[in-house]
Amino acid sequence: MKNSADLIGRILIGLFFFYEAFDTMVFFDDTRETLTSYGINFAQDFLIVCSIIILLIGAIMVIIGYYASIGALLLFIYWLVFTIVVYSFWNEPEETKSLYMVSFMRNLALCGGLLILVANGAKQFSVKRILHVMRLPR
Repeated sequence: MKNSADLIGRILIGLFFFYEAFDTMVFFDDTRETLTSYGINFAQDFLIVCSIIILLIGAIMVIIGYYASIGALLLFIYWLVFTIVVYSFWNEPEETKSLYMVSFMRNLALCGGLLILVANGAKQFSVKRILHVMRLPR
């Protein structure tokens, strides 16, 4: 049961970040405008392309379980920076502060899940384990 739950959890987390990458690609120009609204005006296209690459590589690594810890670490670093920049509730007016705080805490919970994956790695249902088991004797 633990291994099945691990696989399903990794798939769900990976699909979330795949969606983020897809959304960023589809709405590339809107993402550029959003960066401008947050005061990030330098190398916007480069930052967006790097974020798409990090999201895709991290999601693939997490889903298939090939160095899932490294993929989760990439996603954790990206998502923590994203959360601090986008949901900085301490800079918001009082009427929207609690909404931003809830979103900030939700994203921190996702960061916590990624850190658990960093600590534990992928379990039985992973490409890395399958490759290790299938090694031919020397």
